[in-house]
Amino acid sequence: MIGSYNRWTIVVILAGGKGERLGPLTSVRCKPAVPFGGIYRIIDMTLSNCINSGLRRIFVFTQYVPASLNRHLREGWRFISRPTLGEYVESLAPQHREGEESFRGTADALYQNLITIEQEEGEVVLVLSGDHIYKMDYRPMLDFHVQTGADMTIGAVEVSKAQAAALGIFEVDATSRVVGFQEKPQEPKTLPGKPEACLASMGIYAFRISALRKALEASAADPESTHDIGKDIVWRMMRGGPVMAYQFVDRNKKASLYWRDVGTLDAYWAANMDLVSVDPEFNLYDRTWPIFTAQVVAPPPKFVFSETGDGRVGMATDSVVSPGTIVSGGRVHRSVVGPFCRINSYARVEEAILFDNVDVGRRSVVRRAIIDKDVRIPEGVQIGVNPEADRKRFYVSPGGIVVIAKGDVIQA
Repeated sequence: MIGSYNRWTIVVILAGGKGERLGPLTSVRCKPAVPFGGIYRIIDMTLSNCINSGLRRIFVFTQYVPASLNRHLREGWRFISRPTLGEYVESLAPQHREGEESFRGTADALYQNLITIEQEEGEVVLVLSGDHIYKMDYRPMLDFHVQTGADMTIGAVEVSKAQAAALGIFEVDATSRVVGFQEKPQEPKTLPGKPEACLASMGIYAFRISALRKALEASAADPESTHDIGKDIVWRMMRGGPVMAYQFVDRNKKASLYWRDVGTLDAYWAANMDLVSVDPEFNLYDRTWPIFTAQVVAPPPKFVFSETGDGRVGMATDSVVSPGTIVSGGRVHRSVVGPFCRINSYARVEEAILFDNVDVGRRSVVRRAIIDKDVRIPEGVQIGVNPEADRKRFYVSPGGIVVIAKGDVIQA
């Protein structure tokens, strides 16, 4: 069964977004390459869904500062690279053919690489976003797409009316056929009988290749086109064959559905904080649905100094602590700590995200913050304690999360 899905399905992961709402974190990397959960990158969630769904013909479309992402794909995902068996993860950049520019939108990204996709001789193109956090087996959606004879099938998740303004919202009839679509509406259409709930696009699309070509060619030839799948391709395809909605089935095995768009700093911080719960909705430890990534060659995390009478103790509670990290007489609580960090004596890290190789100096405090790679926090510095002082020195999100970018030099 796995082989059959892989034979007729080509996966495209859109990973070229600039991620402007993630501010300082995306100045040196694209959004899908931003670290998540200590040792992972955001794109690992989508790639792992593909592998666990038996889909191994994967193109990753890159554009904005792709070096970090390409390095991660090379180091972490070459284990599935067996091209002669139809298994690969391949990065594709804008083609820059005559008369073309960089990707003008998600639809244009598909159009520029359409010949490459068609050469793989698949029947269905599964288009995914590389910047969402969720677990999903794509095979039932592909079955639904084929069985309904759809030209296009959209992955759908139920969200609150308050969330709708940041998402694509659509209406469906009794057969799950899409009859209306709104892109980021201020007054969204709600579900029948659920006045506070809407059906949102997950950024997951299955296309019949011949129908996709027709829509992309029309979009490319239209001077008024937005060159975007949500804003342009959906309504074009609704004029032709059926466009269907497939409701999200969560592989987390929880009562609630877990799907997060981590496109803002506050949403990104909150998704990381979800991981440190006693029984997290998004479970990294589920061995039946593993999350793959580049292997960190490092010793186990180490915690040194027991209570000495003056508060010097190395400990972490309700936290994710990555390999290579040493908690040396400091305290970590409800935090996600990346590889090779060091938390020095009497320091406190609370509700924070530390990327790789962060050094927190003695007696420093880091609270409700995101600290990028290689940052050194001098002794006694307080971050996330005084909001007014933080705004004078650092970038602070609308929700009050302090962000320190890679390369920032912090003065004591």
